[in-house]
Amino acid sequence: MSVDGLRRAARSTVSGMPREFWWLWTSTLVNRLGAFVATFMALYLTLDRGYSASYAGLVASLHGLGGVISSLGAGVMTDRLGRRPTMLIAQLSTALSVAVLGFMENPVAIAGVAFVVGMASNASRPAVQAMMADIVPPKDRVRAFSLNYWAINLGFAVSSTGAGFIAEYSYRIGFFVEALLTLCCAVVVFLKVPESRPDLAPVTSASGGRTAEPAAVRLTDVLRDGRFMGVVGLSFLVALITQQGYVGLPVAMGADGLTSSDFGTAIAVNGLLIVVLQMPLSRFIDNRDPRQLLVFSTLFAGYGFGLTAFAGSVAAYALTVCVWTLGEIVNAPTQSSLVVKLSPARGRGRYQGMYTMSWSVAALIAPLMSGVVIDNWGASWLWMTCALLGTVTALGYWLLMRNLSMDEEPEGREAEDRGAEGAVVETVEPAVPAPAAVPAVPVIAVQSAVPVIAVEPAARFDAGDKPLQAQAQAQA
Repeated sequence: MSVDGLRRAARSTVSGMPREFWWLWTSTLVNRLGAFVATFMALYLTLDRGYSASYAGLVASLHGLGGVISSLGAGVMTDRLGRRPTMLIAQLSTALSVAVLGFMENPVAIAGVAFVVGMASNASRPAVQAMMADIVPPKDRVRAFSLNYWAINLGFAVSSTGAGFIAEYSYRIGFFVEALLTLCCAVVVFLKVPESRPDLAPVTSASGGRTAEPAAVRLTDVLRDGRFMGVVGLSFLVALITQQGYVGLPVAMGADGLTSSDFGTAIAVNGLLIVVLQMPLSRFIDNRDPRQLLVFSTLFAGYGFGLTAFAGSVAAYALTVCVWTLGEIVNAPTQSSLVVKLSPARGRGRYQGMYTMSWSVAALIAPLMSGVVIDNWGASWLWMTCALLGTVTALGYWLLMRNLSMDEEPEGREAEDRGAEGAVVETVEPAVPAPAAVPAVPVIAVQSAVPVIAVEPAARFDAGDKPLQAQAQAQA
C-alpha cells in the first residue's frame, strides 16, 4: 500500500469520533504509560525487598482480589454518582495509594496497601467504558473500543520498557512516576471532562403533574438479565484462555529449556501485533457481523493456544502467539461493543462493573488453573484445555446471539439510548373535552434537549488489560 493509501486508511479509522472521545482516549494512554507498579511488583518484592516468591504471589492475588471487589461497587457508583466523579475518586485514590505503597516496609502493610491499590486502580474501568458508550454513536462503538484498546496496549508496551530502566536505578521512583501520571489523569478529567451520564426525564402532563422517574437499574436486574449474564460468562472463559499467555506460557517455555529472555521475545509479538494491526483491523471489523467476529475470534484464541502444545522453539512459540493475538485483537472491541448494546443507558455502570468483574475473576483463577494442570498432567494438557474452552465459548456465542438482531437495539435499550442522546419526549395528557360536541384534541409536545457531553480518559478499562500477576510474570 502506498503512503497516500496508508494516510487515507488511518484517516478513515480515526475520523468521525467526537472530540470528547479523544480526551478520553488520551487519558487512557497517559494512564497506561504510567503503569509501572503492576509490571515490576514481583521483582520489587523478591529482588529489592528480599521476600519469597510465595509472598509475592500472595500480594499479587490480593491486588487482583481488590479489583474483583471494586468492580461491582464502582459500577454502582458510576450510575449513582456519575462517570466523572467515579473516575476522579478512583484516580486520586490510586495516585495516593501507589505513593504510599512505595514507603511501606512491613510485609502486612505492603499486602494491605496492595489490596487497596487493586481496588482503586480497577474502580475507574466501569466509568470509562460507560462514558465511552455515552458519547460515541452506536455505529462507531466497535471502532472506538478498538482505538481505546490500541491505546491501552501501546501504553503497556512503553511502560513495560520504561519500568525496566527505572528499576535499574530505584524501584521507589517507579511508584512515584505512576502516582504522578495517575494524578495528571485526574487533573485532565477535572478540567476537561463534563459528566456524560444520561438522565432520562420523567413524563410531564399538561396540568404540570410529573410521573415517577424510570426505575433505576439494580444489580439484581443485571443478574436476572439472562442474555447479558451469558455474555459475562463467555467473557470469563475468553479471559481465562488469554491470561495463559502470561501465566502458563512462561512456565511451559521454561520446561522446554528456554530462558526468560526467550519468553520476552515471544510475548513481545503480542504487543507488537496489537500496536501495528489494531487500527487497520478496526476498519475491517467495523463493517462485519459481530456474531461471526466473536465466534471466529474465540476459535483463533483457543486454537492458537492449542497449537502451543506442538511448539518447541522460540520461533514456534512466537507463531502461536501470532494466532491467539489475532483473536484477541478482534474479540476485545467487539465484545465491549456487545456489552454496551445489551446494557440499558441508565444501568451502564452496573453492567460494565459486572463485565469488568469477569476479567478480574479470570485473572485470579488463571494462575491456579495453569499451575494445577501443568503440575499434574503437563503443559500439553493445558493447551488442549484452552482449545476445548475456545470451542465451547465459540459455540456459546453462536447459541446466545443467533436470535439477536445486531441492527436494532434489544427491547427497551433503543428508547433509552435516544433519551440519553438528548431527544426527551414529554407527553401531554389530552385536553379536557369542551362542553357539547367539541371533540377533545390530543396535543403532543416534543422538546429537544441536547446535553453537552465531554469526556476524557481514565485508568485502563476493559477487557484486554494485563493483570498484575500476569504482567509481573511476563517481566520475571
